[in-house]
Amino acid sequence: MSWVEINGYAASAAVLATFLMSTMIPLRSAALVSNVLFMSYGYFDNLLPVLILHAVLFPVNLHRLLQCRRLIQDVRKAQSEEIPINSLLPYMKKHSFSAGEFLTRKGEQADRLYYLVDGEIEITDYGKKLGPGAIVGEIGVFASKQERSATITCVTGCSVYELTEGMAKQLYLQDRLFGFWILRLIIHRLLENNRYLLQASGADQAAVISAPAP
Repeated sequence: MSWVEINGYAASAAVLATFLMSTMIPLRSAALVSNVLFMSYGYFDNLLPVLILHAVLFPVNLHRLLQCRRLIQDVRKAQSEEIPINSLLPYMKKHSFSAGEFLTRKGEQADRLYYLVDGEIEITDYGKKLGPGAIVGEIGVFASKQERSATITCVTGCSVYELTEGMAKQLYLQDRLFGFWILRLIIHRLLENNRYLLQASGADQAAVISAPAP
């Protein structure tokens, strides 16, 4: 058996390996190896169609591999960095609220999310106060019924930037970093709210147990 035939068998084995892989990066890597082996096999065995086919497939597989790597980098970036708010400001409008005004009311339609620039707000349902840099209203915007899950009151005079529901969803689909960040924020907020409810429930049960018998 000549080395050219061995090369052909190796190329076929690399193709077979791609069908046995379940994740994209190893699959594309094996596909690139098979492309190189088949190009070599086609060149030395005068198989022009094979050579042309894999010369075309090589940049395609390389492009897909680089896309997968960039996607992983974006995920890691979204996990380690704060939302790039400066890149969102062109899509947002600034508004001011007086102390005591409601930013959102529980149960109303969630048609926008807010970025707090200045002042202090309180999520009254959970007794939590937030300062500048906080983003609120994102859960309702992406919820299926688009209803506010909590009432938010301005403790002081506040300046906020608002992002409409339509633009938020458009950015979610177009900007991977924003999409990953907003997903992380929603999960964090839901877990935080769940911890609060569990603590409140535990405190109520403790109060009932410690109450004197009639």
